[in-house]
Amino acid sequence: MSVAILSPASRTRRFSKRLTQVLVTLFGLLLLTFFIGRVMPVDPVLAIVGPDADHSTYQQVYHQLGFDQSLLTQFGIYLNNLLHGDLGNALLTGKPVTDDILRVFPATLELATMAIVVGAGLGIPLGVLAAARRNSLSDYVVRIISLAGYSTPIFWVGMMGLLLFYAWLGWVGGAGRLDLGLDGIVPRRTGLMTVDALLAGNSAVFWNAINHLVLPASLLGFHSLAYISRMTRSFMLAQLSQEFIITARVKGLTERQVIWNHAFRNILVQLLTVVALAYGSLLEGAVLIETVFSWPGFGSYLTGSLLLGDMNAVMGCVLLVGVIFVMLNLLSDMLYQLFDPRTKS
Repeated sequence: MSVAILSPASRTRRFSKRLTQVLVTLFGLLLLTFFIGRVMPVDPVLAIVGPDADHSTYQQVYHQLGFDQSLLTQFGIYLNNLLHGDLGNALLTGKPVTDDILRVFPATLELATMAIVVGAGLGIPLGVLAAARRNSLSDYVVRIISLAGYSTPIFWVGMMGLLLFYAWLGWVGGAGRLDLGLDGIVPRRTGLMTVDALLAGNSAVFWNAINHLVLPASLLGFHSLAYISRMTRSFMLAQLSQEFIITARVKGLTERQVIWNHAFRNILVQLLTVVALAYGSLLEGAVLIETVFSWPGFGSYLTGSLLLGDMNAVMGCVLLVGVIFVMLNLLSDMLYQLFDPRTKS
């Protein structure tokens, strides 16, 4: 089957259309979050001045924040500042939101990256195994693991993990990213503790960071493993029932060749989307694990900002999450063309 190659003009139009969709999506996300934040029953002015402030102080801060203007005017001011790279100052820390996000996000990035390696690295083979041996003991075991990953509260798993592997067995590090005695030894360059330790050539900090990272990342990975293995099993079952699989078996191919070279290759495009969405969810949904393990990451920062009613920080976090999902979708689209040339037509 011949594959039509897009002309440069067609590629430009396709890119422009995709860029327009991205910008409209992000604008809609910002608009919705801004207006929802303004009707929340949390008073950010009160959070700044405190409950004992007098009325004149309250009104002064209320005016400084621009809350005495219309919602559309407030949104316009915020959007103008955003276009100039200004996300405002956070009420929680008093620092620019951009600086806060740059400080906390690498911790979550490191945690989520290790978690998706565990989740995808184990979930995909387990899903393939369950589909290849449908209704066997292996299939039932994988399905039970998936069910446990879906139904078990992640904060309970985190506490049990700390109790068993840290308090009782002493196999892993406790809360935080490092032991207190090693904190601050390695200069911050990327914000990724393991990378910074390697750049500094400090093996003690590196292995201590791994020791603290392995448990929360494995628990998060177990949670994503349940989703990835279930979807992989579903995709594989759909492929193994196709006629071309029967033909491959009739030709005398081994079961390994049939499963990995024929069935699995046909689900790679679908798996890319599944893994990308799972990774995006880990980046913005690791709140409970970060709370249990006192992990100073993005989720903890967003939760604290929401409870305080700090809409500058919330809007900045929401924008980052939206950009992450958009970029992951764009990356998936580019990888599609590597695994499925038909998408180029």
